[in-house]
Amino acid sequence: MSWPVLIKSGELTLRPLRLRDRNRWYEVRRRNREWLSPWEATLPHVPQEARDKRLPTFVEMVRAHNREGRDGRALSLIIWFRGELAGQISMGGIIYGAMRGAHIGYWVDQKFANLGVVTAAVEALSEYAFTELQLHRLEINLRPENAASRRVAEKAGYVLEGERPRYLHIDGDWRDHICFVLENPTIK
Repeated sequence: MSWPVLIKSGELTLRPLRLRDRNRWYEVRRRNREWLSPWEATLPHVPQEARDKRLPTFVEMVRAHNREGRDGRALSLIIWFRGELAGQISMGGIIYGAMRGAHIGYWVDQKFANLGVVTAAVEALSEYAFTELQLHRLEINLRPENAASRRVAEKAGYVLEGERPRYLHIDGDWRDHICFVLENPTIK
């Protein structure tokens, strides 16, 4: 995988977060705090001596995303739509070898909800994963009550595979998820 990744599809651009995006990113996250909080990953309680609970600074986050991208382990990309920062999409847990898979997660600014922006981003990133990285299988894991996210997965061609009880720590507790899968039709 070459870095940085740039994916364009119609009015949509997916690219890595840059240091100069800081103010825009913080503004979008601030405005959408309440909108996103029911779906956001949280840190489970672990004794303090086991890990540092401090969240990374913006600079540390950008550097970590760039390092993971250069190493081919994860892609965290900003969704730009019509010249505005509309959200973020990530493809993590990239595995090569016999499995050749990854998982996709995303968030969107509420003002871009229900416009097809996230569906287009999922489709573009899935296409990149299948054509450029030659991955075989992609997963989207989402909370069963997140109807909007379920519509995104289904509209992007992902198929419900099953349930994942207490799968991720979201909004302060271990939450059940359902798993949607898309397989690369060109890899046998």
